[in-house]
Amino acid sequence: MTVVRLRGFGHRHAGRRRWALRGVDLDIAHGERVALLGSSGAGKSTLLAALAGLLPPESGEREGTVEVRDRTGIVFQDPQSQLVMARTGDDVAFGLENTGTAAERIWPLVDDALRRVGFPYGRDRPVAALSGGEQQRLALAGALVSRPGLLLLDEPTANLDPDGARLVRGALAGLDGTTMVIVEHRVAELVPLLDRVIVLEPGGGIRADGPPGRIFTEYGDELAADGVWVPGRPPELRMPRTAPGEALLRKGDIEIRAAEALAVTGPNGAGKTTLALQLGGLRKPVGSPVTATAALAGTDSAKPPHKWRARALAGRIGSVFQNPAHQFVTARVRDELALGAADPARVDELLVRLRLDALAEANPHTLSGGEQRRLSVATALAAAPRLLILDEPTFGQDRRTWTELVALLAGLRDDGHGIVAVTHDPDFTTAIGARELPLATRPLEAVQ
Repeated sequence: MTVVRLRGFGHRHAGRRRWALRGVDLDIAHGERVALLGSSGAGKSTLLAALAGLLPPESGEREGTVEVRDRTGIVFQDPQSQLVMARTGDDVAFGLENTGTAAERIWPLVDDALRRVGFPYGRDRPVAALSGGEQQRLALAGALVSRPGLLLLDEPTANLDPDGARLVRGALAGLDGTTMVIVEHRVAELVPLLDRVIVLEPGGGIRADGPPGRIFTEYGDELAADGVWVPGRPPELRMPRTAPGEALLRKGDIEIRAAEALAVTGPNGAGKTTLALQLGGLRKPVGSPVTATAALAGTDSAKPPHKWRARALAGRIGSVFQNPAHQFVTARVRDELALGAADPARVDELLVRLRLDALAEANPHTLSGGEQRRLSVATALAAAPRLLILDEPTFGQDRRTWTELVALLAGLRDDGHGIVAVTHDPDFTTAIGARELPLATRPLEAVQ
């Protein structure tokens, strides 16, 4: 039985000149497990939104038809956009309650869904207390609990630690009879789950469609050249060319130096994002204080960064948040970059290098998750602060934009800037030659 059918489907987002998708003809059968691949901006998330019925007429121009013949569940790139309740158990139960599930069945189903995704807490954990990766697992539990016939997943493991990602893949493998459409840039570890790979051509239909082995064998070289992550073709790794310089910032035993990259790693919930906010002067430190040397703070070296004036902080320490949309303050991509740019000429360079030039007039909040991530990093690069702190800088990137981000950050490091990156991406840690700071599993230990 055909579960999904598209004929001549196209969508152009409001205010855009280019079509996100066009001329897509596609059939997906019941029970198939399909990966949607393509370079960043190829329309993968747009296609998932169309299948979920989340592209209303006012969202843009549409052509062709979309037919979905099964009950649908979806997990978005940004889990915060679908978490609606204050307690974790209530959030997973929300959908069941709205579909009239018998009260006595709700909590056993909730507990089972939380267990299957490896959620580390009980039902009473406040949603606001969760890390980004924990929110991602909670959102997946909410999608799985109602046993949808069609499950749509947008980067389901991108912000998860390795153990969490394995648990999620195991949960997906156990969903016999569920049709799945998965968008995932790093697809290598998903291949054993897949029946089929579909590669989207940016703005223009389907480039390749077939079993994973055949697609990666026949199209592997050209797909890798166009930015698709192809299993067995690791990225080019760039190592540091400079020796670490003077100390810039300290917290307890943690020292951050000029011309050096520090990778903060560890499981979801270990306190990595909390530590990044403290180092960036955006949150009052817990435990040991954060102190800046004169090399970073100048005349403010007697004060901790969280007590600096906003203008002084922004000029010395740049922060890239885990959720990039939280830091956008203008209505155009170009304006967002120009706002804090140290050199106006740098704006056009970054637009081109990070493949945002065609989106220069677009509203930052209308970009895909990967495009928003590149823009958030680009704004920090444009300002060129002495210390740059990034939370998951390579999330949602194709091979080509990943390589460009690594090159830009490595160049900043080689010019004497300090870089701190919270990351679950071991290739990035290696490529940028980062010293690794692994955090323990208890948040209080992680930030003291």
